[in-house]
Amino acid sequence: MTTPAPAAGLPALPVTFRPTRTRVVLLGTGFALLAVLTVMSFMLQTLTTGDRVTFICTGLLGLAVLALLSRPKVVATQDGVTVTNLTTTRRLAWAQIVRVNLRSGDSWVHLDLSDGTSLPAMGIQTGIAKQQAIADARALRALVDAHGTGRSGT
Repeated sequence: MTTPAPAAGLPALPVTFRPTRTRVVLLGTGFALLAVLTVMSFMLQTLTTGDRVTFICTGLLGLAVLALLSRPKVVATQDGVTVTNLTTTRRLAWAQIVRVNLRSGDSWVHLDLSDGTSLPAMGIQTGIAKQQAIADARALRALVDAHGTGRSGT
């Protein structure tokens, strides 16, 4: 069976939405923090081995927190959407998504679901690249309209 060609204006599936610039800044800062603390731990002659280990572990902890903050993404496939936020991942069928919202002042996209709840999708966020977030939200909205049963605007 062949995969049908995407409709005009729809991104080809699978597609991953993620705040790339934010991710680069967070991971770059995390690695820089680890490098600075590691170098400092060896340059300060008055530190004991335990102090050095503490410096390096603090750098690793900082990197881990920043890596966690850079984790969010939204992956759309033929079967549905996977939303990965900071500590959770949720798989949704297209039919479960009623609407994609990115209102003025929102930090990230919210998905209105068929069960009446709303799910934040932090993989599309307005932080550093607002225009990219708006374009990604429109693309996801078009995919929901094309693949879902709870179509908005029809």
